[in-house]
Amino acid sequence: MTREELGGWLERLELQPPARPWPESEHRFVDGRRYHFEIPSVEGPAVLRAVLEEARAVGLRIHRVSQGSGIMLLSDAQLDELAALGREHDVEVCLFLGPRGAWDAGGQALATEAAAGVARGAEAIEACVAEARRACAHGIHSLLVGDIGALDVLARLRGDGLLPPQLILKTSAILCAANPATAAVLDRMGADTINVATDLEVGMIAAMRAVTAKPLDVYVEVPDDMGGFVRSYLVPDIVRVAAPVHIKLGLRNATSVYPTGLHLEPVATVQAREKVRRAALVDRLIRELTPELAE
Repeated sequence: MTREELGGWLERLELQPPARPWPESEHRFVDGRRYHFEIPSVEGPAVLRAVLEEARAVGLRIHRVSQGSGIMLLSDAQLDELAALGREHDVEVCLFLGPRGAWDAGGQALATEAAAGVARGAEAIEACVAEARRACAHGIHSLLVGDIGALDVLARLRGDGLLPPQLILKTSAILCAANPATAAVLDRMGADTINVATDLEVGMIAAMRAVTAKPLDVYVEVPDDMGGFVRSYLVPDIVRVAAPVHIKLGLRNATSVYPTGLHLEPVATVQAREKVRRAALVDRLIRELTPELAE
């Protein structure tokens, strides 16, 4: 049932359909689509293989996967395999820099999540550069950045030709934009794709689209430690106003897997499969309610 049909049912009861005053985005991904799907917390090759297998089973195209534990927790062989799987299946593999505040030697992040993404001291910036160089050397061309200084450094190194020109810098949900001014700043600093805060209303997201043409990354099911919101029925409106948008599927009531390893691989794998299943449900909803957005 489309929204027009739903509106007719409500009007029979003398109720008005929801008002949707926000402007429609004219921007698109290079493939012409308004939305792509991103599966976060894909922590290594085994988890990525499970995501690809589940996506085939449900008939869903996954465009990007992102990892949260950090490049430093992946071996050279794992980096090579991730890059190869990404090329083979045309999936962007985005890896987090490390170390960072959530599990480096400092203690501030233990007191407040506000410090979870920071790079502490010149040593951490140096480590971020080392992580970036190593990932790029193994064929990875997308990095997840949680610190504004690290973003500036990596963007300038890319501009100087020391990092590959095709390198994608993605801001993390812990370096999120919660307003248009911040989105504009991250754009100017070199972010290629911008995570927005997990609790924004549709109109707030529309205001960000007015200041940047870069893809916006929007959680529609949010991990518990970032709010735990489930916003499936808002997705069509988000896509309409925010295109191009990466629709991100976290998971409520999930086990934390950061930083991951073999001891958590089974949990990370089954949770990633469930995220793909949830993404397929969101895709079904978009196609049923607003089929024009899926064209």
